[in-house]
Amino acid sequence: MRSLRLLAAAACLVVTTSAFADALEGRFRVQGTDPGTGEKYSGTVAIEKTGQVTYRLVWQIGDTRYIGTGIGSPSGLAVSYKAGSETGIGIYSQEGDKFAGFWTYAGGKTVGQETWTAR
Repeated sequence: MRSLRLLAAAACLVVTTSAFADALEGRFRVQGTDPGTGEKYSGTVAIEKTGQVTYRLVWQIGDTRYIGTGIGSPSGLAVSYKAGSETGIGIYSQEGDKFAGFWTYAGGKTVGQETWTAR
């Protein structure tokens, strides 16, 4: 009986992870707030699944391209990113048909907010 419960729990996790992964891949409109200046920005992010729970992210914000790597689970996505000498981290979760999260620059003491909406 215990084995059956473990199998059922594992199946639920696979289905939930798969649904999250499917929702996460694609191109999204981005709206956010810079943690350093508080200024609002907009752009796009393209997300591609690269492994079982890993992702490649490419943001285009104005003239700047940010390249990131993410690790996903049913509860969210943790990312690191780089653009030139700028690096940082972020964490995002699914909220209905959007993804919302917080991010900061390496060494940052404040966080910005960001929302991704499917295009």
